Amino acid sequence: MAGLGWQELVIVLVIIMIIFGAGKLPEVAKSLGQGVKEFKRESTGATDSLAAASATQSDSFDSAPSAERAKVRADEI
Repeated sequence: MAGLGWQELVIVLVIIMIIFGAGKLPEVAKSLGQGVKEFKRESTGATDSLAAASATQSDSFDSAPSAERAKVRADEI
């Protein structure tokens, strides 16, 4: 794990316990896990949502009158 031995990990855990306290440690770990889970979900879903958004925009753009197209282009800029 990035060249860290068990001694370094123990020192890091002791420092974390001193900073956050033993009572807050489970809460911190839970929020960290949720953050990692959300990051993974958003990073894999970003390409899917971009493709869906561009398809939705192109469909609404093609069906809009020319005056509406100018407004859409001005809004995009």
